[in-house]
Amino acid sequence: MPKVHPTGIDAYKPAEIADLVENAGVAKAHLSFVPMITLSILAGAFIALGAVAYTMVMTGVDPSFGPARFLGGVVFSLGLILVILGGAELFTGNALMTMAAVDKRITIADLSKNWTIVYVGNFLGSIGVAVVVYLTGILDGPISDTAINIATAKVNLGWVEAITRGILCNVLVCLAVWLSLAARSAVGKILAIIWPISAFVLLGLEHSIANMYLIPQGALAGATITISAFAYNLIFVTIGNIIGGAGGVALAYRLAYGPHANN
Repeated sequence: MPKVHPTGIDAYKPAEIADLVENAGVAKAHLSFVPMITLSILAGAFIALGAVAYTMVMTGVDPSFGPARFLGGVVFSLGLILVILGGAELFTGNALMTMAAVDKRITIADLSKNWTIVYVGNFLGSIGVAVVVYLTGILDGPISDTAINIATAKVNLGWVEAITRGILCNVLVCLAVWLSLAARSAVGKILAIIWPISAFVLLGLEHSIANMYLIPQGALAGATITISAFAYNLIFVTIGNIIGGAGGVALAYRLAYGPHANN
């Protein structure tokens, strides 16, 4: 177990965070189906709530204006804050489970099972919120144009853009998760989450679970979006998210702080 430091900066050290991440990966892999799918649906819903709040914040402003996009990112951070503090299973954050798999504390089959169930659960939660938001009538107002523009821009991305934006996005998302584990208080975790998430939104990067909400939201608001265009975006953004989270963060930190780091 990581040691508690009563003095100095009240945060876990990077090597201790690596232990926390690996232990969390083992716990996640051993969740039974009902808790796993339930927590996955919740995570999808949480990210969707952050996404709809982001859409509203971006309504009536210039979406290319940096400060407005940054404010949108701060609001969108609500999603990951709910996931981390509320406790839920998010596919993109679970890319960090790769550390436990590399150290053979869980099997590749365990990892694949978790990712598959969590991805499906996240999709169900995101779609569920999209339908509920549509039924509220919120999308009948000025927000509809914003929702349509967001979704249309996403489905028109080429595969290279989708993958590379997905890579950078999940580097920042996994760093937000990593930094949140460094904090010992709820306030510290929230502050750790806000900055990386705000940065990815500001830069216009691509998050597969957010897109599970944002693209259907645009379609429900009136955008002409085919299922194939939706799937095309999700496939390549998801590939990018896996590369960025598993390779860009999990494996990098495993090399730095893993059991053979000092050999």
